[in-house]
Amino acid sequence: MLDRWFLRHPRAVGETYYQHLRVAVSCGMKLLAGGLACLIHAVFPPFFTSTGSKVVSDLHQRMIVSRCRRHLGEPR
Repeated sequence: MLDRWFLRHPRAVGETYYQHLRVAVSCGMKLLAGGLACLIHAVFPPFFTSTGSKVVSDLHQRMIVSRCRRHLGEPR
């Protein structure tokens, strides 16, 4: 049960539990900040004109592209 709840997914993405915790918290904080920037942009269009898309692009690069390269043994 412990393995299923806490270890299976981190292992599947090539991380320890604590590495996964750190990465997930970091991504979550970036998403919260990006979401807040988008909400501010909705009310005040001149502000944060590219912040939301930059956060999404950066997280995609970090979570998908870099992880795929690591699994293929390519440098980051």
